[in-house]
Amino acid sequence: MQPLISRTAGMDLTAWWIKGIKLVLSLLILTILLALTGGVIKTLLDLTLLLHNPVEVALRQIIIDTLILLAVVEVFKTTLTYFSEGRVKVTFIVDTILVVMLTEVISEWFKGVHVEQFAILGVILLALAIIRVLAVRFSPTHGETAADVL
Repeated sequence: MQPLISRTAGMDLTAWWIKGIKLVLSLLILTILLALTGGVIKTLLDLTLLLHNPVEVALRQIIIDTLILLAVVEVFKTTLTYFSEGRVKVTFIVDTILVVMLTEVISEWFKGVHVEQFAILGVILLALAIIRVLAVRFSPTHGETAADVL
């Protein structure tokens, strides 16, 4: 039986890197699951707002909580994809940002902000939508690369 030091010295640094990444991602996945559970519990507790506040206020908070949870789900999907495939899909990242931006738009809408701010958020959403379409269209898993199209 070889001593531990000589066995680890002979091990490839890439293997150590992969094991370290898997450990950190496992902890991240556990953290995200705990955060999702806490978020769902908080959203359920926000239902009590219906008893003491106007319906619009309570439902506004529940809608915003739900949209934020959906953004966390997108982060979870991105993490799982990296864990299983070893790469991050741009569409998942853009989806996450889109959900967060839509949450912001809805939040600002409820606050009654000026049209200029909506226009700025609209332009950002439009740019993200275009990026999302391009990411799907020129995806490496789509079979055709951007160089083949040009």
